[in-house]
Amino acid sequence: MSDSVYQQGNASLNNASDQFSDNPFPLFQQMRAIGPIVPMPSSYGTTMWMITRMDEGIQVLKDAQRFTVDPRTVAVDDPKKRRSMDQMATGGFFGGPSMLDVDEPDHARLRTLVSKAFTPRYIEGLRPRIQSLADELLDQVQDQGEIDLVSDFAYPLPINVICDILGVPPNERDQIGYSSYLDRLVRNKRATPQDDLISQLVRIEEEGDRLSEAELRGMVGLLIFAGHETTSNLIGNGTVALLDNPDQMARLKADPSLIASAVEELLRYSAPVVTPIPRFAREDVQIGGQTIHKGDVVLVAIASANRDEGQFDDPEELDLARQVNKHIAFGQGIHYCLGAPLARLEGQIAFTTLLRRMPNLRLNVPRSHLVWRGEMNLRGLVSLPVAF
Repeated sequence: MSDSVYQQGNASLNNASDQFSDNPFPLFQQMRAIGPIVPMPSSYGTTMWMITRMDEGIQVLKDAQRFTVDPRTVAVDDPKKRRSMDQMATGGFFGGPSMLDVDEPDHARLRTLVSKAFTPRYIEGLRPRIQSLADELLDQVQDQGEIDLVSDFAYPLPINVICDILGVPPNERDQIGYSSYLDRLVRNKRATPQDDLISQLVRIEEEGDRLSEAELRGMVGLLIFAGHETTSNLIGNGTVALLDNPDQMARLKADPSLIASAVEELLRYSAPVVTPIPRFAREDVQIGGQTIHKGDVVLVAIASANRDEGQFDDPEELDLARQVNKHIAFGQGIHYCLGAPLARLEGQIAFTTLLRRMPNLRLNVPRSHLVWRGEMNLRGLVSLPVAF
């Protein structure tokens, strides 16, 4: 990688510039050409590495013994490095420890408690409710001729689904972004348990030490966030990808049976998740021709790995009927996304309903006017004005 490209990449990645948020793929393509693992200067003061290709990305994500999501489990002597690692820790981000930021055995214990709510059978049973929600949302805007696809459809669809699962009352759903509300919600479920996931988790927590109060709070916060954010990005980003590739959109409209493979391709191509949470090396590790030292930070660029030229034919092309599509949009290893079956179902219903009811869907602003949220790990639109 030339110095100029390397510097551009660092600035983009560290500052989440508009250019990178809008289209990170050319930069990732340049990085892959240099190697599977690229050093990235970090404002935290510790060495950071970015994994750019599929094989090495899977290796890191699956190796929870040598790469941990919890830096507290890594003993380092350098005080500066210790402070840097602690600053990058995500523990407690959702109000308490969650499956996202712990490894075994705590991860397996926490994941088991909610896994029954995300089995394929249970998720498939949600199909009528998700379809009803999709139609209700489009009913509200059908006569307008134009909508903001993010705020009117891509966001409210998955957030209402996860709120149904958790038992959040419809008239309180605008409050779920507040930690004080989540505390009050849990208290209400303790006082008046119902047939919902939060009530089930409360009963588990009260029966013993399987789930602490902090873990309960973190679990609820994680489920609300993870239960809608990726799917919302999938619907918004995927719609833009279809509008950018009208031949593929026409193909899907003409053959709705392609919807399952179409969603897999949109997950690969449109990158709702750019990188999962950081991993920390528990020991010195050789990977991709580089030596990662104990305590170094490793970021797996899922969005880059999903366009790895060594894994996919014509990876920069959108092909809704792609036959070989072993993407890692939902991660790998023990932290593989628990809600993947739900996200897939929501995506299939969302795109099918949208194209059936609004076959003349088109952008309502110039393509260059779309604004992307400047985040390192997630890629999504602030808004998506469309006409139909």
